[in-house]
Amino acid sequence: MHIAIVGNIGAGKTTLTELLAKNYGFEPVFEAVDNNPYLEDFYSDMKRWSFNLQIYFLNSRFRQLVDIQKSERNIIQDRTIYEDAYIFAENLHDMGLMTTRDYENYEAIFKNITAFIKPPDLLVYLKASVPTLVNNIQRRGREYEIGIRLDYLSKLNDKYQKWISGYKLGKLLILDKDKLDFANNTEDMATIVQMIEREIHGLF
Repeated sequence: MHIAIVGNIGAGKTTLTELLAKNYGFEPVFEAVDNNPYLEDFYSDMKRWSFNLQIYFLNSRFRQLVDIQKSERNIIQDRTIYEDAYIFAENLHDMGLMTTRDYENYEAIFKNITAFIKPPDLLVYLKASVPTLVNNIQRRGREYEIGIRLDYLSKLNDKYQKWISGYKLGKLLILDKDKLDFANNTEDMATIVQMIEREIHGLF
């Protein structure tokens, strides 16, 4: 079983991944943020480092997926390879922060890679408004995230909406983070588990 949690920066993906992994006894697989050699540079000069950052993410996510598919383990994954392409790289190109040449190169690599991977059994989308995202980003206090622009978060939300509305690769569950406080409210967490059970019923 492979469940993937997707959503914008600050939507609560890592927290939900941890809580669900604990609840189901699944193995959590996290995004390589802390060891990423490009993140800090990217946030200080997006145009210069956008392509490098996205290639780094694409490569590390592909390695993760190969490991997931080789193993017989049940996995909860924090963020997917699809977001790298359909949300972040596309948005950087739209904003003029990645050249068309780099973006087309990136797209070609992504298409080659995704021919070798299986989509998750269930995709859980954490939908959140910009104020909710900002609140969460400020609360966790990662230095390189403090300067993230509101228009950047807003554009990412638009990209998520577009991608999710056309998602056809497997089962999909949309959760409204503005109305759910799963980190502090056990009832909200129980509701989410119930909704996931309903979606994956029969897949175990």
